[in-house]
Amino acid sequence: MWAARRAQLCRALCGARPTAASSRPRDAEPGAAPAPRCWSCGAPLPARGGLPRFCPACQALQPPEGPPDLFRLLGCDRSFDISVPQLQQRFRSLQRSLHPDYFSHRSQKERDFSEQHSSLVNRAYQTLLSPLSRGLYLLKLNGVVLAEGTDSGIDVEFLKEIMEINETLAEPNNEAKIEEIESFIEVKLEELTKNVSKAFEKETQGSTGHLQRLHKVDK
Repeated sequence: MWAARRAQLCRALCGARPTAASSRPRDAEPGAAPAPRCWSCGAPLPARGGLPRFCPACQALQPPEGPPDLFRLLGCDRSFDISVPQLQQRFRSLQRSLHPDYFSHRSQKERDFSEQHSSLVNRAYQTLLSPLSRGLYLLKLNGVVLAEGTDSGIDVEFLKEIMEINETLAEPNNEAKIEEIESFIEVKLEELTKNVSKAFEKETQGSTGHLQRLHKVDK
């Protein structure tokens, strides 16, 4: 039963597995950090780059590596344009395979590791699913961090639109107007998302202003 569950997780990790040559442990070079070893039996572990891994000797689940690349964890290219259906499929596959129920007959340490892996996969999914958080994460990976609450680069016309929306929402008995606003926001989000995508393709720095606009509308 455990072998079947482990095989299921291996299939979930398909597409992000290292080559046979890279997965074999090599002798450490002088001055290099020692190769990681299994917490359970002490056997050397193959590199996994932040992905869930099992000890090749005793099959024990290993702890999460950090900080992981959330794109690689969920089998996506490091890009603003990702396949949402592929992201969802990968997420469901990993969550099923790493669910603590699968480790109910294993050691307490492995049950704890499965919960940690499951929580990490959930955080990665929520980050990459939203265009805003995905873009901010991409900026962070490239060394660009937006200060919280800053509106630099926001044009005046856009701010006027936001103010008008807020005023309309504050009015009583305006359900028809709210539907109109919802449609406007959907169109605006689609427009801004396309602009961010183009900015990332051209230059990572160029997406900063668009992300600030997207943050305003997403609220």
